[in-house]
Amino acid sequence: MAKKEVKKTAAEPQIRQFNKILIANRGEIALRVIRTAKEMGIKTVAVYSTADRESLHVRFADEAVCIGPPSSKDSYLNMPNIISAAEITNADAIHPGYGFLSENAKFSAICQQYGIKFIGASPDMINSMGDKASAKSTMIAAGVPVVPGSEGLLVDLEDAKKTAKKIKYPVMMKATAGGGGKGMRVIWSEDELEAAWDSARTEAKAAFGNDGMYMEKFIEDPRHIEIQIVGDQYGRACHLSERDCSIQRRHQKLLEETPSPFMTPELRDAMGEAAIKAALAVSYEGVGTVEFLVDKHRNFYFMEMNTRIQVEHPITEEVIDYDLVREQIKVAMGYPITGKNYYPMQHAIECRINAEDPAKNFMPTPGRITTFHAPGGHGVRLDTHAYAGYMIPPNYDSMIAKVITVAQTREEAIMKMRRALREFVIEGVKTTIPFHRKLLKDPDFISGNYTTKFMESFKYEE
Repeated sequence: MAKKEVKKTAAEPQIRQFNKILIANRGEIALRVIRTAKEMGIKTVAVYSTADRESLHVRFADEAVCIGPPSSKDSYLNMPNIISAAEITNADAIHPGYGFLSENAKFSAICQQYGIKFIGASPDMINSMGDKASAKSTMIAAGVPVVPGSEGLLVDLEDAKKTAKKIKYPVMMKATAGGGGKGMRVIWSEDELEAAWDSARTEAKAAFGNDGMYMEKFIEDPRHIEIQIVGDQYGRACHLSERDCSIQRRHQKLLEETPSPFMTPELRDAMGEAAIKAALAVSYEGVGTVEFLVDKHRNFYFMEMNTRIQVEHPITEEVIDYDLVREQIKVAMGYPITGKNYYPMQHAIECRINAEDPAKNFMPTPGRITTFHAPGGHGVRLDTHAYAGYMIPPNYDSMIAKVITVAQTREEAIMKMRRALREFVIEGVKTTIPFHRKLLKDPDFISGNYTTKFMESFKYEE
């Protein structure tokens, strides 16, 4: 009797094992991905610009390919060179890390075209969440709370005036393709609106090639709390609780912690449920975050969705004992997730150490590190690509290390971080280590009484 053919259903796992992953990034995140890939028995390919020839990610990958000169546009944003590097090394997949091409729908599509698995979101997912106006519409349809504002993009100045009058001042005008605070303006009265409209559009056009604007009610003194999510290709998603990212300077995060000192169990469940709704609304596959603004009454509003791994992912890993990069890779291979939600079992803090001089308005300080002594001990993690003798190039983001501490309580995690920062010695360049040491002694930070406006009143003096 002929054997009856059994057709697989769409819900059955279709596993594609990776033999080799190319990491389309640099620095500590490239090294981070290399470590997990090696633990999974997967070979790695580093790409690097000529400025990064001495970086540790180049040294510890199985193979390394130079993809161009120091400028990002000629190297880490150079799609043809990266795809060529993947082809000549026979890489099955590309991990984009964060920044650079990690949320570039065109690059994700090119990977698909060449049969290379992009370890990240699909082009459709990136497009649906990358444009803030369409993301907001998607969230409204999914039942996720959003900040009151314009319905889609503003047509013109008159439309902006009508919208502001309807939702009441103060309002926030934002570039639909924005990021890093560009094309963003807070407007307190109608007298300020026209000038803000003109300057924001000009800035957005120059930065993103898109001057589309939308408007939201400005939430005064909010917390910035994000929910870590994971989704698979079988229609399942879960959350891994929150991270508080409210300590920021010019919309750039400086310190993150989990759990948030502002969180309650009820709020965590509500925000987690909303984040899962957001993920399911776009059939999200991979690791990502749903970011919210939370007001003083613990009302929360969708802000944006990041379709990539985050800089601050280690603190989540530490409090739930969960390798997020491993999960990214497994989901990309086709493995299903458990669907279980995860909750913090300990407390973790991350300090971003930048090559910047906090006494000079955080001016970048590229140069050669002459002395480098890493902190250690129980509950201390250091993610870095730097070492004694390493030349910090002036061409990229100034972050050179992340110090993570984990302990049973927030108070213990703070004390552990203070001790770790006293041990952390970097000489030859100025860094933000002294800034973090002072921050961790601030009474408002210690009490957990801080918002996104914290840095406006915090004074750093050597």
